[in-house]
Amino acid sequence: MAEAKKYITSDELKNHNKAGDLWISIQGKVYDVTNWAKDHPGGDIPLLALAGNDVTDAFIAYHPGTTWNKLDQFFNGYYLKDFEVTDMSKDYRKLHNEFTKMGLFEKKGHASAYLGHDSGHYQIMSSPKYNKVAQILTGNCLTGISMAWWKWTHNAHHIACNSLDHDPDLQHIPVFAVSTKFFNNMTSVFYGRKMDFDPVARFLVSYQHMTYYPVMVVARINLYVQTLLLLFNPNRKVINRGLNIMGIMVFWTWYPLLVSCLPSWEERFMFVLASFVVTAFQHIQFTLNHFSANVYVGQPHGNDWFEKQTFGSIDIACASWMDWLFGGLQFQLEHHLFPRLPRCNLRKVAPVVKDLCKKHNLPYRSLSFWEANVSTLKTLRDAALQARDLSNPMPKNLLWEAVNTHG
Repeated sequence: MAEAKKYITSDELKNHNKAGDLWISIQGKVYDVTNWAKDHPGGDIPLLALAGNDVTDAFIAYHPGTTWNKLDQFFNGYYLKDFEVTDMSKDYRKLHNEFTKMGLFEKKGHASAYLGHDSGHYQIMSSPKYNKVAQILTGNCLTGISMAWWKWTHNAHHIACNSLDHDPDLQHIPVFAVSTKFFNNMTSVFYGRKMDFDPVARFLVSYQHMTYYPVMVVARINLYVQTLLLLFNPNRKVINRGLNIMGIMVFWTWYPLLVSCLPSWEERFMFVLASFVVTAFQHIQFTLNHFSANVYVGQPHGNDWFEKQTFGSIDIACASWMDWLFGGLQFQLEHHLFPRLPRCNLRKVAPVVKDLCKKHNLPYRSLSFWEANVSTLKTLRDAALQARDLSNPMPKNLLWEAVNTHG
């Protein structure tokens, strides 16, 4: 006689959402991934963020079909008693399956930029080994930014897109605050520290719409610092730490030598500044995709994957001949919904994604580069004006109200 299935409810599953006790559900089948967290190729952050939920859509988005065969080793014998699939999830899974049958996840085409990002999301080389080499070369050796750091933060960003306390890509206190919720000394779940909105933060945020572009020019310095803080932190496990450190050493060998070949300090300074200005376009683009989108507070849920990605992402409309400049990331929503989809196929699937959003009454925002800049600056300005108001208890006059409301 076959053994009767054991069931738990979704509420009971939610109790297993802490380090040392991580359960997830995929298609109603429950898995204990507690011990797997330390070996998970995507790091422990996605598992910690989604534990206690059915994560079918997120799992489908991030894993190739071959991964399904490896799940049984984590099965703990339970099934979800109240497992349901929304119409939105059904359509998303159907669409993902159609893309797979069409071979879109395998048809890769690459230009000469954003290769670190592409190799971090999916395999652009003939084997995982060569793909790792591509990551280290394009990330660590050529840019000085560790792929280990990038994966750590970028995976968290995708999983918890625009969650103020879970998404590190929105946590820029004391320099930027995209929401007034940051004024309440919010705690970063990702970094495990309090983001104090102190007088310094209040002052800087009060002028953030003016400092936005200048900060973007020097933003790469922060990435260098964050890379070093992670790689040389003995308390945090870093996959391929030694390889990442070697790659960073390569960068900090050739780049200073190159700069030193210039004949004067003035030319050296201008060369470094010019390189920062060029990379500023990337930083601006990344923020345009999310700074003025919808935000929320709290843990993400795997069963609202499609909804959270649509509310938290903004596309940048451009002609196809400009795709090389944006690296495919102008299709930010498509990229978030299908992170393993090569950039050359994002434009192809955009109309289908737009139709699906319309069907389920979800936002599909595609702004021109100019409109996206205006929208981002408005978001920063609105928060800046309210930050100023915190330090000025005087009653608001009619002019202030008009500017703040209709700005």
